[in-house]
Amino acid sequence: MTTSADAFINARQPSEGPATILAIATANPQHYVLADTFPDQYFRDTNSEHMVELKEKFKRMCEKTTIRKRHSYVNEEILKKHPELISPSSSSFNTRQDIVVEEVPKLGHVAAQKAIQEWGRPKSDITHLVFYTTTGFEMPGADLELANLLGLGSSVKRHMLYQLGCYAGGTLLRLAKDLAENNKGARVLVVCAEILLVSYFAPSESNMMTLISQAAGGDGAAALIIGSDPDVKLERPIFRILSANQTFIPGTKDSIRVRAREIGQTLEIARGVPEHISRNVGCCLEDAFKPLGISDWNSIFWVAHPGGVAYLDRIEEALGLRSDKLSACREILREYGNMASATVFFILDLMRKKSTQGGLKTTGEGLEWGVLFGFGSGITIETVVLQSISI
Repeated sequence: MTTSADAFINARQPSEGPATILAIATANPQHYVLADTFPDQYFRDTNSEHMVELKEKFKRMCEKTTIRKRHSYVNEEILKKHPELISPSSSSFNTRQDIVVEEVPKLGHVAAQKAIQEWGRPKSDITHLVFYTTTGFEMPGADLELANLLGLGSSVKRHMLYQLGCYAGGTLLRLAKDLAENNKGARVLVVCAEILLVSYFAPSESNMMTLISQAAGGDGAAALIIGSDPDVKLERPIFRILSANQTFIPGTKDSIRVRAREIGQTLEIARGVPEHISRNVGCCLEDAFKPLGISDWNSIFWVAHPGGVAYLDRIEEALGLRSDKLSACREILREYGNMASATVFFILDLMRKKSTQGGLKTTGEGLEWGVLFGFGSGITIETVVLQSISI
């Protein structure tokens, strides 16, 4: 005879199948700038039009990024209201912090609402919430604010992550996989939201990294619903998460650094980062796909964080990839810029939509197996093996 204790224990057993992505959604600030007007606007908004030579250099930098459009919370109105954001002598951290603490959960809320709507089940069925942002660290965090904005139950299990950077998309999938597979019936809402206001500075002739971060960055948010053993009568599986691993490249901890300072968050990137990554992705792929007997990297679909066009070029060259393998990564970089943690989910969303519209057999460009790569400070690499679902 089954007792109430037996039922309690059985309900907390691991799931039978792997974690599965059940919905993907994205969001951006409404304001955006196009590549052909961005340099003029940036130097005008920061009262730097007298730096003629520097602006010409910035134009060339923007052209090299291949980015056509980027969404940004920063606009002329914000800068007029808060002139300290562009003053190199101002201690503006408090202003930046106050803004992103309020706005990051709002942007994440937009993406989360879209994901829940696509998922099709009531939000009361969400058991876990995982939230990530690079900015706006505070207690209580953006996870609690988002839970309140969505009206989630007070018993939802929250996990708040900060200060990981561009590899965080892979980290979120790894954490969500563990939660979904070790809690039977769990449905995990994963949200990341990035507003790079904390790293928005006026151009400086003494700090080229300021120009690099402005040329490459963009704001965006993404949300996913993840759970195991999907109910196909109510849910539509998109990708299965077969494995998720993290590694760091020894001796590279100073290659990418973000520091919180009185003026905001400063970025430092050493030369050679694309080479470090391209030399190590092969080993990550071999470890991840050896159990599947896969060693042809052109036979899988690719979701690689596009930290910049140089990263994608080096990976393509090092692994002998066909020019079409990173096309979705390049398209998202071109249309949105580097949105840190959210970028890989924009790529994943684009890939499944194109697969559906193109009449392909699976969500992964017609291929069964694929990889999601996150790259960031450390240098840290997150490697996630995905299995696409038949359409």
